[in-house]
Amino acid sequence: MRVGVIAGGISSEREVSLRSGQAVFNALKDLGYNVVFIDAGENLCEKIKMEKIDLAFLVLHGGWGENGGIQGFLEVMGIPYTGSGVLASALAMDKEATKKIFIYHGIPVPPFQVIYREEFPQTSMSSLSINKINPLTLSFPCVVKPAEEGSSVGVNIVKNEKELEDALNEAFKFGRKVIIEKFIEGKEIHIGILGDRVLGGVEVRPKKGFYDYEAKYTKGLTEYILPPEIDYLLYEKLKELGLRAHKALGCKGGTRVDMIVDREGNPYVLEVNTIPGMTETSLLPKIASLSGYDFKSLVKEILELTIKENEK
Repeated sequence: MRVGVIAGGISSEREVSLRSGQAVFNALKDLGYNVVFIDAGENLCEKIKMEKIDLAFLVLHGGWGENGGIQGFLEVMGIPYTGSGVLASALAMDKEATKKIFIYHGIPVPPFQVIYREEFPQTSMSSLSINKINPLTLSFPCVVKPAEEGSSVGVNIVKNEKELEDALNEAFKFGRKVIIEKFIEGKEIHIGILGDRVLGGVEVRPKKGFYDYEAKYTKGLTEYILPPEIDYLLYEKLKELGLRAHKALGCKGGTRVDMIVDREGNPYVLEVNTIPGMTETSLLPKIASLSGYDFKSLVKEILELTIKENEK
């Protein structure tokens, strides 16, 4: 079996994807697999045909690499791939769709509102009627984020109207719709899922106070607490919520569910990452260590889950 590690792509998360992909490629090579690295830039179809892969190990972040596009492309080519399918990938990448499905399933999410670019045509607060924004989401501070990006790209915590204008301008660079979300102050907890079981969780404590792109991918800028320093019963509740979120979207393989717990101990699910980072600072490998997986065994298990799924 020839495995193609597909990474890179053309999204804003390309560099992180390349690092993740290289780590996965090295692990599979060390494990003895017949593996090739494929940079998913231009001419991807030709590259896949030339390499004659039997299975794709997806390590793409953001854009069509994580929104169901590449998954549908591989299904048309008849090539099995790791991780979630077309629909689950598309739902998880769209924060609006994710939140609506969570609400349907009784999974708690922060109050939010979707703002469209058409409502903000001249990049000024005067063109955005304040009456259109729910006061539950606009009470400062609030969080502004692109509806279809990952790795905290374009995400800002805003404290006043001027910052809101700037944050909206930035977020709209990544798509036509933006999420304004109530800011929840508390502990940020991430739950790892592999297949249909919970691996554990990690609490992140960014030194700058906000777990942004820099904090995620720069060594030394974030403290990781494994397992989280929270009450045992709350931890069990978070693990149960993480698995419910994973299943509600129909996810497969390894995912990471991002949550926040407020000061009263109320949990909120923020999103599900269907292709979590696999770099040296990434959270899923850290979480997996709680269940006895080192990096290589985690990579092997993700691959074997796909093989078993396609043998049914």
